Amino acid sequence: MGNSATEPVTQRHAPDCVFCRIIAGEIPSERVHEDEKVIAFKDLSPQARVHVLVVPRAHLRDVTELAQEPALLAHTAKTAQKVAAELGDGDFRLIFNTGAGAGQTVFHVHAHVLAGGKLAEGEL
Repeated sequence: MGNSATEPVTQRHAPDCVFCRIIAGEIPSERVHEDEKVIAFKDLSPQARVHVLVVPRAHLRDVTELAQEPALLAHTAKTAQKVAAELGDGDFRLIFNTGAGAGQTVFHVHAHVLAGGKLAEGEL
């Protein structure tokens, strides 16, 4: 499969992408949610008591590409809310790093869900 804009969003896949490989089950992860549109798994280097990544199954570079799929963006946010409620107290911070200068290290869009305790302003 390629990454053509003409392909349905659910079919885009990049074989060398670490998140695409996690989605395919080639790399293990501690999944906390999965459905037909996204998966959510625990971050390997947590920055809060609850630190989960919500990753669309479709390979999109960043949140600006995800924004071109409004229903998928909304589903990603709703999944973050569900994860925060199940693993934390329901309050959460949702972060999308966009571009290398902003700290994006995997160029497959993913939302960081931080929850499970007081997150002070100015911290992550």
